[in-house]
Amino acid sequence: MRHFGHIPPEDRQRLFHRQPVEFTGDAPARLLSAALGATLYSPATRPRLADDIVKQTGLGVRSMVLCLEDSIGDGEVAVGEANLVTQLGELDTRDVETPLLFIRVREAAQITDLVRRLGPAVRLLSGFVLPKFTYERGEPFLEALVAAESASGRRLFAMPVLESPELLHLETRAGTLADIAAVVDKYRSRVLALRLGVTDFCSAYGLRRAADTTAYDVQVIAHVIADVVNVLGRADRSGFTITGPVWEYFRLQERMFKPQLRSSPFLEGRAESLRTTLIEHDLDGLLREIELDRANGLLGKTCIHPSHVIPVHALSVVSHEEYMDARDILRPERGDGGVLRSAYTNKMNEVKPHRAWAERTLLRAEAFGVAREDIGFVELLAAGLGR
Repeated sequence: MRHFGHIPPEDRQRLFHRQPVEFTGDAPARLLSAALGATLYSPATRPRLADDIVKQTGLGVRSMVLCLEDSIGDGEVAVGEANLVTQLGELDTRDVETPLLFIRVREAAQITDLVRRLGPAVRLLSGFVLPKFTYERGEPFLEALVAAESASGRRLFAMPVLESPELLHLETRAGTLADIAAVVDKYRSRVLALRLGVTDFCSAYGLRRAADTTAYDVQVIAHVIADVVNVLGRADRSGFTITGPVWEYFRLQERMFKPQLRSSPFLEGRAESLRTTLIEHDLDGLLREIELDRANGLLGKTCIHPSHVIPVHALSVVSHEEYMDARDILRPERGDGGVLRSAYTNKMNEVKPHRAWAERTLLRAEAFGVAREDIGFVELLAAGLGR
């Protein structure tokens, strides 16, 4: 599979200076963690789950979580497990492309049990999402993952979700982060990415952000995100990929604030059909949050609605200007440092301070490609939506 692989090759040729690479679930973890993109969650109880997976793959989804936790009721767990086993078994008989698939469990014992029950269909799985991850809960989850991997002969990754009250509350945050850092470092080869459970954070204070309000506008949440990145997202090779929080809105809402996108020159001269799409899906807040995710060191995003997937991917494509800067910074002859003028002649690139940024940018370029010089977000979004 590849990002934007659902659009015609001639369109990719027109849009990309460097196309996204093809990858499979057996690709190196470093690439997979960057290529997660918009990870679409689906309740495990959906009666046509196999068909849903195939459909979403055809629309550009490259990672999905099949959820047995908060998205279903406490009394539906057994039904959800049985449905998962049946649907993945049926999907395994088809000759179709599937995205990276993860199961979000509630308890550690579910990992080994589900891998056993899946039998040969375990080949479709990339791993498990581990909710409310702390040191105490995390170690049993990761031990179960190792046991399931050994029993199945299949490489399986973990994606812990950081959402516990101990992480949110100021008096316990530092100790909780240190403990989490210790356990994920111990199992580093099996931890693909860390996910942020911002909805649970908001719940602890009776908050819910509006459609015009990003996670970064809610200060108690913004501080937690900053501390998670500070401890767990460092660029010194001790850190992990940290994904952006879920965006809850997918319908037009009454606005308290001035629209960020439709009142700007961003769409002037662009297709009216794309303008209509943006209005229908109310994407202003989502686009702001994706940009703030990137500015704060996060990559990828949890999504609960298919309409969010292509915007996340379109904003993940590396611009031609970013690519030229990153490539110049990492040229072998720049190894001793120094300062150089950018190819676009609009900034100075400092080789040593910007090296880690350049390395991350080129990794993102592998996963999502590099846009041509005259191609921006609007064209990428339109192509991804088939407009």
